[in-house]
Amino acid sequence: MADAPPAVEIRNLVKDFATSFRRRRLRAVDGVSLMIGAGEVYGLIGPNGSGKSTTMKALLGLVVPTAGSCAIFGKDSLRVDSRQEVGYLPENPYFYKHLTGAETLRFYGRLCGMGGRVLEARIGELLELVDLTDARDRRVGAYSKGMLQRVGLAQALVQDPRLVILDEPTAGVDPIGSRQIRDLIFKLRERGITVFLCSHLLEQVQEVCDRVGIIFQGKMVREGRLEELIAIEDQTEVVLRDASPELVARIEAMAVEGGAGVVRSGRPKTTLERLFLRETMKGGGQ
Repeated sequence: MADAPPAVEIRNLVKDFATSFRRRRLRAVDGVSLMIGAGEVYGLIGPNGSGKSTTMKALLGLVVPTAGSCAIFGKDSLRVDSRQEVGYLPENPYFYKHLTGAETLRFYGRLCGMGGRVLEARIGELLELVDLTDARDRRVGAYSKGMLQRVGLAQALVQDPRLVILDEPTAGVDPIGSRQIRDLIFKLRERGITVFLCSHLLEQVQEVCDRVGIIFQGKMVREGRLEELIAIEDQTEVVLRDASPELVARIEAMAVEGGAGVVRSGRPKTTLERLFLRETMKGGGQ
């Protein structure tokens, strides 16, 4: 049996846009490649205008690549059926303000071909998942920003997708709302749902993501597992348990003789923020 295809595969993606200035073309994405395995939480980070949203739109089939390809579970993203198992939450979702939370999910469920008891049960399940059961009959025009983002996440999940794409899911959300959305991402991972996350909140990305890509001026400058990316390459740390101050002073010579247990050994970690700043500022003079 052949191995299952990755949830997302982007190969050498290039996207140019026409400009009015001397008919020149603007290259928004320049040779970006990445792969997201099923069940992973992947974070794409970069400054404003770096090509994050264009990459996501190409994956969703909303823009046609100039070169390269995007695939979702092995299907070219330009095919309509590639998006049948995808849920999407844009940065600024729009909802009909006169509808209630439950009516909003019912509307999107019917757009996905759902109905009857199956849809009603799904609405109840999703409202409970995003902690909006008490607000199900309240009009979304009275929702806070955090509540809007959570009902947006619920609508992205209405057809039970295998892949969820989130573009700045905590934009404009207060710390409590941001924490709730972070916890929801954890729940999605526990359910085996793949999450492709675009965010400028580096601390949040560091908390929830398995792998990270840093995009700058349209190019992928670093990409890989988070633990490997934030390891400081030229340093090693040793953590001891029950070690006396004297033993610490003579750590290399006395660790075994002193009976100390080595809890772990490896490279100390930097922060994702420091890594991001280093990769986006080096050589650019910015």
